[in-house]
Amino acid sequence: MTTTAPATPHLRGLDPLALHEEVLPQIEALSLVRGKPIIVSDCDEVLMQFIAGLELYLETQGLWLDLQSFALTGNIKRRDTGEALPASEMPALMQGFFASSTHSLIPVPGAAKALTALSNRAQVVVLTNVPFSEKETRVRNLAAHGMAYPVIANKGLKGGAVKRLAEIVEAPVVFLDDIPHNLASVAAAHAPTHRVHFIADQRLAKLLGPSEHSHFHTTDWAKAHDFISARLEEDGF
Repeated sequence: MTTTAPATPHLRGLDPLALHEEVLPQIEALSLVRGKPIIVSDCDEVLMQFIAGLELYLETQGLWLDLQSFALTGNIKRRDTGEALPASEMPALMQGFFASSTHSLIPVPGAAKALTALSNRAQVVVLTNVPFSEKETRVRNLAAHGMAYPVIANKGLKGGAVKRLAEIVEAPVVFLDDIPHNLASVAAAHAPTHRVHFIADQRLAKLLGPSEHSHFHTTDWAKAHDFISARLEEDGF
């Protein structure tokens, strides 16, 4: 999920290969198996129910989420006046949310089961735009729900990170994300990646059609599992 409206297909001039200086060392520290496929999954609205957790947090702040578009900025409103929270206040709000709620987010139904089954054929890495300060909390939260996979705390687009992971494993790559510009950046950075547009929250899914840069769009992990399994089989794994 993003705080602003989705990017256009040309990524608004952003470099799809950009890789934040704090991300590359995390990737290089992973113990990845060369020659074995890798599933690179986003976390919020793919593995964990971000919107449900955010709405609980907003209640404590006198705010509510009025989902009029696939964005947070402009849709978070004050309960007393109905006014939208200014964009200038969004960074602090989101920092407060992640600091107080990352540990208590609940999993997307079926995510742990699907990844457990797929992990017999592919290695799994979680690539998430969680604040760097909350990385270990995210690791513990995922592990508590049966998803004890390596976590990379990312910042910005994800194409550069996926490209580097692909270079390391030299094997098929599957990428799952809810945000169109992340899918677009991966398509630009590493075109062979099998890209899944996954949006767990049904309300969000209705606000946004399938990304033109995805090969499959779903809100259901059973369907995502079957798609990924079929692609791995086609690739010989």
